[in-house]
Amino acid sequence: MTIMTLDFWTALFSIVILDLVLAGDNAVVIAMAAHRLPDELKKKAVLVGTAGAVVIRIIMTLLAVYLLSIPYLQALGGLLLLPIAIKLLAPAKEGHVEEADNFAGAVKTIIVADAAMGIDNVLAVAGAAHGSFLLVVIGLVISVPIVVGSSQIIGKLLDNWPVLIYLGAGILGWTGGSMLVHDASIGPVIVSALGSMASIIIPAVLAVGVCVIGYSKKKQVQPD
Repeated sequence: MTIMTLDFWTALFSIVILDLVLAGDNAVVIAMAAHRLPDELKKKAVLVGTAGAVVIRIIMTLLAVYLLSIPYLQALGGLLLLPIAIKLLAPAKEGHVEEADNFAGAVKTIIVADAAMGIDNVLAVAGAAHGSFLLVVIGLVISVPIVVGSSQIIGKLLDNWPVLIYLGAGILGWTGGSMLVHDASIGPVIVSALGSMASIIIPAVLAVGVCVIGYSKKKQVQPD
C-alpha cells in the first residue's frame, strides 16, 4: 500500500478516527491520574506518562500487525473487534481510576492503565493498517497529540457529538469484516461463497450490525 493511493488515505482516516474514539477512556485516565499533583508537575507527568504509553502502544501495535499475518489469527482478531464495537456504543459501568499524589505514581498509572485499556485500540489499528507499519506510525503521530491536548474535553466532545462514536463503531465493524475477508485461510472460502463483492458485503453488514445492536443495548441500559 503506497502513500499516493486512495486505499492508503482511507485506511489512515480510519486509524485516526479509531484512535480518537477508542482513546476516550484513555484520555480520562490521563486527566485523572495527574489530577492531585501540583500544577507545576501535572503537565510534566502527563507528557512523560503519555510518551511512555505511546512507546508501548507502538510496540504492541507493530507486534499485532505481525501476528495478524498468521493464518486464522486475522479472522479471530476481526471477530474480537465486534463485541468491542458494540461495547463502544453501550459501555459497561466505569471502573475506578486511582489518582496518584506523586510524579512517579502518576506516570506509572498513565502507562499501566493505557497499556491495559489500549488492547482494543491496538487490535483495531493493526487490522485497519492492513500490514502497513507506516500507517500505524502516522496514525499515532496525528492522533496522540490530539488526545493528550484534549484529555480534559475529549469525553465531552464524544457526548456532544455521538455521531463520532457511531462512526467509530461502524469503522470497527467494517474493519472486523475486512479482516475476516482478508484472512489467508478463511478469506478465500468467503470469497468463493459470496463472490468478488464479499470484500464489501461482509464489512458493510458487520458495520451496520454492530451499530444496530449497540444502539439497541444502549436503549436497554438508558431507556427514554
